[in-house]
Amino acid sequence: MKNFALIGAAGFIAPRHLKALKDTGSNLVAALDKHDNVGVLDSYFPNADFFTEFERFDRHLDKLKRKGEKVDYITICSPNYLHDSHIRFALRYGANAICEKPLVLNPWNLDALAEIEKETGKKVFTILQLRLHPSIIALRERVLNGPKDKVYDVDLKYMTSRGHWYQSSWKGDLSKSGGIATNIGIHFFDMLMWIFGEVKKNDVYSLTASQGSGYIELEKARVNWFLSIDYDDIPEAVKAQGKRTFRTLSMEGEEIEFSDGFTDLHTKSYAEILKGNTFGLQEAKPSIELVYDIRNKERSPKP
Repeated sequence: MKNFALIGAAGFIAPRHLKALKDTGSNLVAALDKHDNVGVLDSYFPNADFFTEFERFDRHLDKLKRKGEKVDYITICSPNYLHDSHIRFALRYGANAICEKPLVLNPWNLDALAEIEKETGKKVFTILQLRLHPSIIALRERVLNGPKDKVYDVDLKYMTSRGHWYQSSWKGDLSKSGGIATNIGIHFFDMLMWIFGEVKKNDVYSLTASQGSGYIELEKARVNWFLSIDYDDIPEAVKAQGKRTFRTLSMEGEEIEFSDGFTDLHTKSYAEILKGNTFGLQEAKPSIELVYDIRNKERSPKP
């Protein structure tokens, strides 16, 4: 049984990590969040120590290490702009880091983290769960086994409605979240590159606090993409079902269904991490470079 600590226990994504820890037979010994609405811990690890101050969390982990009860992994679910600092803390403490997307906001931060990996002998792992989705794996195999010179026409749309709170939180602050392409799009951009290869061309048609659209030319695909957190962008038929999220991926006009099967992907990710078969800095780099380029690129006219 591996010992874990968790940074960001009150966040939206933390319960998925807590479930993954429980499902993989791991042990959470300590958690940190400046907010104390962390009753979710009772459902998974009621005996975990909890801290609202980083300094006390740091001191507690140090005491555990000196008593021979060292934490093996530190899971990071904090706001995007804090990931880099919290990963550095984990590595220098002597633990491996497991961090939610995006690992960092700027590509050059990855190079610095690679240096700290070498210095400490510890590793950084990220959650790229769509690479573990059965439908996505099948699509990648289909493309790999298809005609070598084939370039596919692909459309990606992802709309996930967010309330007014979103723009008032750190997620609505470009300097803290990286904006919509980084905060909600990075998994999908990673998925596209994993399936269709490296970026050859990147055009951004529009990018606001709530929507984004553009065109990416990959080695084996021409991709039109659209992202939104605006409820009004969700198709009426989907709204009629009481749903607030809609995702669709089509290739050559054929719908690729991957709406289901998300529930256990964090657990699968943790199982692979604990076996040593997972994604690190180099796997995360292409998508971080792309979303950085998207948010800093001049807008192109839509054809």
